[in-house]
Amino acid sequence: MRLSAPALLCASLVTANLSPATAQRVAPPAAPAVDARVAALRDAALADTTAYDIVEGLTTEVGPRPGGSEAEARARAWAVAKLTALGFKNVRIETTMKRTWARGVETAAVISPFPQPLRVTALGGSGATPAAGITADIVYFASFAELQRAPEGSLMGKIAFVSNAMVATQDGSSYGAFGPARFVGPNIAAKKGAVAIVIRSIGSDHGRGPHTGQTNFEPGVTPIPAGALSTSDADNLARMVARGKPVRLHLTLTPRDLGMTETGNVIAEVPGTDPGAGIVVIGGHLDSWDLGTGAIDDGAGVAITAAAARRLLDGPAPRRTIRVVWFGDEETGGAGSKAYFDAHKGERHALVAESDFGADRVWRVAFRLPLAAAAVNDRVAAALAPLGIVRSREAAGGGADVAPLVRAGVPVIDLNQDGTRYFDYHHTPEDTLDRIDPVQLRQNVAAWTAMLAIVANAPEDFGNAPAQ
Repeated sequence: MRLSAPALLCASLVTANLSPATAQRVAPPAAPAVDARVAALRDAALADTTAYDIVEGLTTEVGPRPGGSEAEARARAWAVAKLTALGFKNVRIETTMKRTWARGVETAAVISPFPQPLRVTALGGSGATPAAGITADIVYFASFAELQRAPEGSLMGKIAFVSNAMVATQDGSSYGAFGPARFVGPNIAAKKGAVAIVIRSIGSDHGRGPHTGQTNFEPGVTPIPAGALSTSDADNLARMVARGKPVRLHLTLTPRDLGMTETGNVIAEVPGTDPGAGIVVIGGHLDSWDLGTGAIDDGAGVAITAAAARRLLDGPAPRRTIRVVWFGDEETGGAGSKAYFDAHKGERHALVAESDFGADRVWRVAFRLPLAAAAVNDRVAAALAPLGIVRSREAAGGGADVAPLVRAGVPVIDLNQDGTRYFDYHHTPEDTLDRIDPVQLRQNVAAWTAMLAIVANAPEDFGNAPAQ
């Protein structure tokens, strides 16, 4: 049974035999003192330019890095050279294979009643139109829920248009709320007979750069052409629908299935002194979408985690080995994540943490460690507080790349970044280096450095995390 907040207060007062006035004078437990070395590492990281150097080099010298592409292979080679030059040990590439998709021609235009071009991009995994495109009337859905409720067969010969408008949130929760229009909307439209689907981009911006991203079709469902309209063009299209006349659209999307190609993970380590204490795995994903240069998604994440780990190379070796993993193919299926788990599931992983939410400041920390290691949570929270980072009331969940390890029970810490502007640029041509604020990037590095310095040297045995 769950008690209300007033009931909880009354219960606690009765238990402690305190009056409300007395209770207000009871101070909360004191935060643990922050180790001087941890504080020094944290504060020095606020001036560290390593992360910016990494993401600047990656986006300038490699650029966009679609999973399974030649560019992603060049990125792996670049990463090995960079991580080796930074002093990491045991730097290597572990390859695997993935099914690879590549975009082709992408055009959209209203034929009637108000002829004009629209900005569109294909979703990853989209089916293809004929080379000459297709022309059909659209069926308008104001939300993903409306598409779900459409009768079976009601979209035969039509182009579905889903116009749910995502809003910005600090914690990124709106992505989960509005994202299904992209994640599974095309699959649903295909099953209801649509010849194609266009959606309002899953983004919080107001511009003409469309947002791409992966979509997924069930086995046995033939992929239909699936595109994302820029938010401004989708809003314009919705205004046309509101005028009450049938809207006819011409759509050309010609992506190709390239079959199986190579992807892989880049791994580098800060060796620890106690092999029995387990490995701390941190990182992000090396691949990116092709529209921008993958600066915030996720050049920043691999840069932040590597820069933080590097700071522990300069002093005494940590108790636990810190393993930096730059995962391949996060965007289109997670082949790198699966490959890492299959190759390393027999090793003892003490803790995992992932950075994959841009480069704006860390504002919150969340934990999922066993009760026996609760003191670690307190020490990390105390070390992060001077950076303006608060402690979450929710348990950490990890991210896509570490998900197999989290499901296997490995403890996890989340350093939550401010996502207020992240979905303005996510999966768009605007995902470029100039979206990164160097000051906020360095705050990330300081937060990760403090967290790593504590967990890599913690005397506690982390064991298995509590069940989710």
